[in-house]
Amino acid sequence: MSETETPPSFIDVRIVPPGQRHPRIFAMANALGVGEAFTIINDHDPKPLHYQLQAEYPGQFSWTYLESGPEVWRVNLGRQAAA
Repeated sequence: MSETETPPSFIDVRIVPPGQRHPRIFAMANALGVGEAFTIINDHDPKPLHYQLQAEYPGQFSWTYLESGPEVWRVNLGRQAAA
């Protein structure tokens, strides 16, 4: 990400078609610089996404629940280390 671009601060995947959710989240995650983060807003626990991130990018991302349902889940996803 260039110095003039500001990464988006959140993605509300409730309005994204299911087949496009993970690709969009991964694109945003890969665009993060070390120390940057964004929030994922979802209508269910995105635990499978967390497992996928851990498997494909071990040690690169932090995962912090900000809200845990029952209707809305918010997770802060941050870049901890460079690829």
